[in-house]
Order: sequence, then C-alpha cells, then structure tokens
Amino acid sequence: MTRLWKRAIRLGVMTLGFAGLIVAVNAVPGAATPTSGFSSIVVARGTNMSPGTLPITQGMDVVVSAITLAPGGTSGWHSHPGGAIAVVQTGDLTLYKSIGNHCVVTHYPHGTAFIERPGDVVIAVAGSSGATLGVTFPGVVPLTGSTRIDQDNPGTCPGV
Repeated sequence: MTRLWKRAIRLGVMTLGFAGLIVAVNAVPGAATPTSGFSSIVVARGTNMSPGTLPITQGMDVVVSAITLAPGGTSGWHSHPGGAIAVVQTGDLTLYKSIGNHCVVTHYPHGTAFIERPGDVVIAVAGSSGATLGVTFPGVVPLTGSTRIDQDNPGTCPGV
C-alpha cells in the first residue's frame, strides 16, 4: 500500500469514529433532573456597555434593588462601596462620573447595562420619560451595610 493510501484510510476511519461518537452522545437521554416547585423571573436584562469587571469578596452581601427615577430625576452624587451593576429596564439616563478634575458623561438607553466601580463618584439623571433600573450591589457589609455612600458635588461636571 502506498503511503498516501494509508493516510486516506486512517483519515476515513477517524472521521467515522468521531461521527459515531457524536451520534452516540446525542442519542443518550439527557442526565439533567427536572425542576420541581421552581420558577425564575428575569427582573432586568441589558447589554453591558462598560469595560472591566467588579471584584466580589466572599463573606460580603450582594443586594439587588429596583430603582425608579422620575422624569428628570437624579440620584444625587454618590458612590458604592462594592460597586454596582445596573440594567436600564425602561426610559434612559445619563451618568456623570467625576474622574480626577474632569467629567465623563455617558448616555444609557433602555436595554443597556453599565458598571460603577467601587468608589466611583457619580450622579445619574433620568431622561424625559424617567427610568427604571435593576441594580446589583456586590460587596456590601453583611446585614447592616449600605449600598451607597452620599458624596458632595465634586464640581467637575458643570450644570449637574
């Protein structure tokens, strides 16, 4: 047998073997257990528009809140000790973030999500139709800790 012929036979046998394996794995009934007395409701869902991640420390609380802002309403200047992951469910908002001696302004329409890192000093301003958000706060001191720290206006974002 020629070398090329042996390679062709080897490739054919391997292809049939993998195809058989795939058929066998898919033919076996799923091993998942059915649910019982369980339901799940999506509270908020959005596409993350922020870079980066948040650290989550073992032993700290994770708090989930539903937040409503009236049309033109504001959150006031604040920060979060463990950061925040926010999903804009309805309406839209503009987030003003004070970084050093300048202001970063980002608009978030409904269906988007963003991250506030621990210690970021921000203010959220709702659009003309208001806004509702689903927000997760990781890294909250267990039982007694606050999800937010009120901050003075840093003066870096004129008009806010």
